[in-house]
Amino acid sequence: MSTRDRLVESTRELLRERGYTGTSPKAIQQRADAGQGSMYHHFAGKQDLALAAIDRNAEELTAKAERELDSPGTPVERIATWLRREREVLKGCPMGVLVQDPEIIASPALRAPIAGHFDWIRGRLREILAEGGLDTRLADTFLAVLQGGYVLARAAGDPTPFADAVEGAIALLERAAAE
Repeated sequence: MSTRDRLVESTRELLRERGYTGTSPKAIQQRADAGQGSMYHHFAGKQDLALAAIDRNAEELTAKAERELDSPGTPVERIATWLRREREVLKGCPMGVLVQDPEIIASPALRAPIAGHFDWIRGRLREILAEGGLDTRLADTFLAVLQGGYVLARAAGDPTPFADAVEGAIALLERAAAE
């Protein structure tokens, strides 16, 4: 892995663990095993590096969701596959945890790829729901269920509330499709 990639990956991990405010350039450098000169050779500063990390999160999460939502099956099956995807629940959503950070929310540049990612998922879910003749507002419900499930699981220190929230959302989806 190149130094640039190690810096981006280390920043992704630290942002998820500590948030933007709690992630120092020195911590990034230590985790990436890179010097200050290397960091500033590749990035203008902490915000530039954080933006690269957030962009990579968005790219990876979007690609995973695309594979699941574009897989064969009915709209209900495809959404259920996406909802049931294996996640590191107790670490929180790689994008959702970032919007808890006041400095990220205050920065239009850092907030934009997060909002763009959620907008893309919301739009794709709405398309699939419409395909199945279902209420497209359920797209926001499913996103809220996932993000709320992360919060409940992290608070409990147990992934069970997340799993229960996902299965409850799927039950609602199946019931709506049956009507």
